[in-house]
Amino acid sequence: MDQRRTTTPALDELTVFLARLTGLLLRSSGEGAELIEHSVRSAARALGGEATLLLVPDAAALTVTAGGGTRTVTVRGFPEVFRLDQVTALKPLLTDVRAGRLDVAAADRRLAGIENAKAPYPWPLKLIGIVLFALGFAPLMQPTWYEVGSTAVLATIAAALAVAADRLPRLAKVLPLVVSTVVSVTALEVFAREPSHGGPVLLMLPALFFFVPGDYLSAAAAELAAGLITTGAIRLVYAVFLLVQLYLGVMLGVFATGTSTHALWDIAADSDMARWALFLGWIVFTFGTVLAFAVPRRLFWPLLVLVYLTVGVQSLFTKLVGEVGGTFVAAAVLSAAATLTARADRRPPRLVLLLPAFFTLTVGSLGMRGLTTLAGGHVIEGFRDLLKLVTIGTAIAVGMVFGAALTERVRRP
Repeated sequence: MDQRRTTTPALDELTVFLARLTGLLLRSSGEGAELIEHSVRSAARALGGEATLLLVPDAAALTVTAGGGTRTVTVRGFPEVFRLDQVTALKPLLTDVRAGRLDVAAADRRLAGIENAKAPYPWPLKLIGIVLFALGFAPLMQPTWYEVGSTAVLATIAAALAVAADRLPRLAKVLPLVVSTVVSVTALEVFAREPSHGGPVLLMLPALFFFVPGDYLSAAAAELAAGLITTGAIRLVYAVFLLVQLYLGVMLGVFATGTSTHALWDIAADSDMARWALFLGWIVFTFGTVLAFAVPRRLFWPLLVLVYLTVGVQSLFTKLVGEVGGTFVAAAVLSAAATLTARADRRPPRLVLLLPAFFTLTVGSLGMRGLTTLAGGHVIEGFRDLLKLVTIGTAIAVGMVFGAALTERVRRP
């Protein structure tokens, strides 16, 4: 039985808690900011106050009313490669707040504990996770053992830089550029010497997949589709900026090695992998996602089920209605399944359930392939990839919105 609080909290205490909550939600809003306002407003109301938000992707103007007073603060929180253990721990906290089981002081202490908690996996496991994440994705680019072997080396380099950036703020600011440059140089000098191994960009992409902003691109499209014009437009610009950084790094590698830009031809090698290897690759991918994004270990199996569900639906409907239709249906089914699964208070949040399977839809790699193919002088093929980026990205976003609209509960204003 819910026990709603009737006492009015101190304005300062409530503002501190809601500002801390808003900051954490902003930092974990890489998949969209549409849930932030609902979470903050419902928490404020449950604690005896009121709150309103004016949102952009990296900041919010928070106005809190309690005890006859009003206070407005600005909260900043840059969307980043976030820790999903914190997102997972936040849902039970908000459930307890809404149920009236916590006062402001207790809620703030618990939220501070979530913010200050150590990462569930040490840095070597995060490094391994990024490598496994790339290895699981590699057969989607080229189903060859050479692709897997080259990805193991290139992804280890990329993962080492990503882990180093956690401790070096200056490196973190230019990480996509640095990673793509180093991966480009290594791939061109070591692995892309024979055309039979496939195009150079296809060899690079799995190692760069952790940094490709496909989730930001689709989140931006979903926000635009949901009517969040400001946040969607700003997120879209930022996603394109990250994509251009990766493209520039690849081109710097081309220039540094003296490789002709005409070598950037998007052609795949002949497959030499058995179907069982392709099937097991998604297990590697999901396990890598758990380690790379700090997902609690207990969620591995439900995440794996959603990954296979999404891949299976996309494969089936792509054969029936084409790539765009198959991607739309897969996104809608994933969104609906995650929304239904996350309904219960003690189940994982929808964002955590969505993320690994969402990555299988691979919208971000199309942008990289399109830009590099254009740079190689293959204009028609390059624009074809960029057009696919727009259409597939929109299909994913609209599919996500459609699936959620079919299954989510109607929220009280």
